[in-house]
Parts: sequence; structure tokens; C-alpha cells
Amino acid sequence: MKKGFLKNYGFLIFMLTGIVSGCIVGVVWDDAAKLAPLGTVFTNLMFCVVVPMVFCSIASAIANMHSMKRAGKVMGVTVVTFCVTAAIAALLMYVVVSIFPVVNGKYDIVEGQVGETMGAADLVINFFTKPDFIDLWSRKAILPLIVAAVIFGFGIQMNGGPETMTAKMLKDLTECIMKTVKIITYYAPIGFFGFFANLVSTHGADLIGDYGRTLIMYYVVSFVYMLVFFPLYARFGGGKGAAKVMFKNLFKPAAVSFGTCSSVATIPTNMEAAEETGVSSDVTNIVLPLGATMHMDGSAMSAIVKVAFLFGLFGQDFNTGRAILAIVVAVLSSVAMSGIPGGGGTGELALCTIFFPDQLAVAFPFALALGNLVDPPATMVNAAGDYVTTFIVERYVTGKDWLQKKLHQNQE
Repeated sequence: MKKGFLKNYGFLIFMLTGIVSGCIVGVVWDDAAKLAPLGTVFTNLMFCVVVPMVFCSIASAIANMHSMKRAGKVMGVTVVTFCVTAAIAALLMYVVVSIFPVVNGKYDIVEGQVGETMGAADLVINFFTKPDFIDLWSRKAILPLIVAAVIFGFGIQMNGGPETMTAKMLKDLTECIMKTVKIITYYAPIGFFGFFANLVSTHGADLIGDYGRTLIMYYVVSFVYMLVFFPLYARFGGGKGAAKVMFKNLFKPAAVSFGTCSSVATIPTNMEAAEETGVSSDVTNIVLPLGATMHMDGSAMSAIVKVAFLFGLFGQDFNTGRAILAIVVAVLSSVAMSGIPGGGGTGELALCTIFFPDQLAVAFPFALALGNLVDPPATMVNAAGDYVTTFIVERYVTGKDWLQKKLHQNQE
């Protein structure tokens, strides 16, 4: 019994120990920021392996499907599900900030300089394409890489699909990369120790400063959203008993995403959780990489918080029409950067450019600071939600009783 417990939960205990130890060290040691390289090593390792993994897994999933119709159905259901859950998350946060205003006082800030904004046409081009092939192989170009992988996968389908040597090679490469990821994850507890020691040491004072009220609200709503809506999504997608199975496997992707602030770095852990749940490999290989750049429940909520904060700061009315526009802009502007810690400020800049063009130099630093401080729970909701989304997609692709069949097989 003891051996089985350690086998199932030993890694989680070590991971949690690393997080808690890092937080304690960050509080008691003023120079804990010196431990940041321990976390950076883990993040860099994950980034290096995740780029080829995304390309190979998506291209392989499509190339090895025996039906192009199934591939199209998986992608269609996935995108619709992402949009629906993001809308629900945004609506929830809008209701919360309407009841509990995030700004009551006034803030003084030194105006900063903002670079030239990117036009709509350039945004579309950079989101989905790159001028050179080599530019695709970067964590900063995950969405164009996914587009290339999807096109390449369908190209293999047109040339023979699973029977081609290319399809077989991609499948083997994906399996080898996943084993490599498993090796890297053994270092995770040490990486999280360094990451959280630096986080608490660097931002601890900020968490109880001017943004404290907004941060606390966002953190609370994020966890409430996970604890209330994730089980509902799982129950809808997997039927009776699905919520229990979901919670059993949710902690690892939630912890990795919260610790790394990266949806992309969480893809391997999400894949492992989905595999243990019994989700089909072709579903996970499409849904999870796609979700890392397009499933933005946490980002939708943070967009509402940022805009509500700034509207309160400048004494403007944050009505429903502006809230809807804020979500649309936030998703479109941040989708290409969602897998990178901090998001690069793209979403914040786009929001400020549209809503506060005359106060841009003041609004942008506020939004950027909020974006950085809510990044851990926002990424957690985004990335952990990718795993939960596989339940819904599996239902529409395989059948509503898919999980019951898996559980029955495991009992035999």
C-alpha cells in the first residue's frame, strides 16, 4: 500500500515540497532572487523540447488518423469549446468586478514610453505565419508552428496518411520526445524551488501594495472557477464519475502551469494527465498543443480585471459593450504570446491602445504590472483547463460514454 502511494503521489509530494520550500526561503532570505537560475534551467529545458514536440505531435496526430473527417471534427469541436469556456470565464469575472469594484482610490505613476503599435494586418500576419522556415522553430512562434504542423499533417494525409514513412517517423519521434520530457520532469522539484524563492523574494511586497485588492480578487476567482466550473465541464464531457477522475489528475498540470507561468511548458504534463485519464491520443495531440495558444479562460478573466482597473482609475464607465470588446481584443492580441511567461505585454498594449489612447503612457505600465502579477493563476486556468477540455472534445468525437468504457476496461 505504501509503495503504491509513493508510486502514484511521490512525484507530486516532491513537487509540492519544492514549491513550499521555495516560498519559505523567499520570505526569510532577502537575496533569494539568486536562486532564480534553478527555475530558469527547468523552464529553458522545457522550452527547448516543447517546440519539436508541438510540431511532431500535431502533424503526427493528423497524419496517422485513418479519417480526415475525424481530424477536422476534433479541431472544430476544440475551437468551439475554447470560445464557449472563455466566454463563460469572462462573464464570471465581469459579474464579480461589477459587484466588487477593484478601484476605490487614486494612484500616482510616472509616465513611461510605449513603442509604436502594430496594425491589424501585421497582427494577423505575425500570428499565423513567419517569413522564413527557421523562424517557426521558436517558442515565440508557437501559433505559426501549429498552423504549419496542421497543414503538413493534412499534406501527409493526402499522400497516403498512416501508410507513409513520414507518418510513422513522426509518430516515433513524438514518443521519443515524450520520454525525453519525462527525464526533464525529474528536475522539476528543484526548478520550482528556485522559481518560487525568486518570485516571493522579488514580488512579495507588491502583492500587498497598491494592487493587493485586485490581485486577491483575481486569485480567488481563478481558484473558484477551477473548483466550480472545471468539474461541470468534466461532468459534461465524461459523464458520471468524470469530475473525480479529473481532480485526480488535475494537480500536476495546475502546479506546473502555476510554477512556470507557461501554457506551452505545461503541454507534456497535460498529455500525461490526459493519457492516464484515457483520452484518445489523436485528441490529446491536437487539443493540448492547440489549447496552449488558443484556450484563454484565465487570460479572458485577466483582461476584464485590467480594463476594469483602468476604467476605475480614469473614472470611466465599464459597461457590457466595452467588456465584450475587451475580451475580443485581449484574445486576438495575446494568442500568439500566451505560451510565454508574462505574455510579452502584447495583450496589455493592445487593450490600452484601443481603450486609453490618450493616457497610453500611464495606462500601459499599470496594465503591464497587473499582467505580470496575475500571470501565475491566469496561466494555471488556461493550461489546466486544456486538460479538462479534452473531456468535452472526446465526448463529441468518440461518444458520451467514452470514460465509462475506459473505467470498465481498467477494472477488468
